[in-house]
Amino acid sequence: MQILVTGGAGFIGSHLVDRLLDEGHRVTVLDDLSTGTVDNIAHHLGSDRFRLVVGSILDRATLEPLVQQADQIYHLAALVGVKRVVDDPLTGILTNVQGTENVLALAYKYWVPVLIASSSEVYGKSVDLPFREDGEIVLGPTTVPRWSYAHSKALDEHLALAYARKGLPVVIVRYFNAYGPRTDPRGYGSVVARFIAQALRGDPITVYDDGQQTRCFTYVADTVWGTILAAQTPKAQGQVFNIGRDQETSILELARLVRRMTGSTSEIVHIPYRDAYGPNFEESRRRVPDTRRAREVLGFQAGTSLEDGLKATIAWFQERG
Repeated sequence: MQILVTGGAGFIGSHLVDRLLDEGHRVTVLDDLSTGTVDNIAHHLGSDRFRLVVGSILDRATLEPLVQQADQIYHLAALVGVKRVVDDPLTGILTNVQGTENVLALAYKYWVPVLIASSSEVYGKSVDLPFREDGEIVLGPTTVPRWSYAHSKALDEHLALAYARKGLPVVIVRYFNAYGPRTDPRGYGSVVARFIAQALRGDPITVYDDGQQTRCFTYVADTVWGTILAAQTPKAQGQVFNIGRDQETSILELARLVRRMTGSTSEIVHIPYRDAYGPNFEESRRRVPDTRRAREVLGFQAGTSLEDGLKATIAWFQERG
């Protein structure tokens, strides 16, 4: 197939591109390189089945012919990373909402199946664990910029499901803390990337708050496999899927694990959220997916242990020097 991947030069997107090309597809990447990098996809630039278009999903004139030529769309382009969202919520909202509307409207015009990449962030501050795709979401106040990302991704999902009700083949995946090679401290997997970089430099490993907040870290190869299964499973259309591991790890435990696996002598230090993100900041305490729907409908279950995934990620950081 001819596949369009928006955000395909990013962390998850570039791994998705690798997998799609390995499967024999032709892939076009649209990326404005604000978060992604050419380095992530440089190994494909000489392929006659790969094309990179540097441009924005906000530019319909650039986007439209790419959608028209596509047999399928994976829409991953978004402004990501808590720090970026807090510092520039306007760009995040416009990119995530207006950009997704552009993709969906054009997909509807040319009737191209589309996968929308969403986030576990949409669950917000919910304590109804594990998070079910049809469970309650609890988003913080609009006066706290941190929640603008969650609101924007939730609206993306509403848009996608509205087009699904019009018959467009649409599926949504919610990612849970993907990490792995190519992870960037500015975006997805930021805490893993930050801890590894700090440990390898011998700098203090900075844990926010008390470190008892938990996440379910998902190795990027598993994230990509779940994404492709969702896009290629006909009965998945019109549904939302959690894509992640369901094993909780506290941030403090992650810091200790990274320190041990890198052989680092770095000190683990705790700093208040306000020192990193300013005084008006809130964070969810636990984030755990209910993975039953993905298992039952897609046949997907994340299989990479945290230690195995960290080993591969640390090796990648070490190779980069």
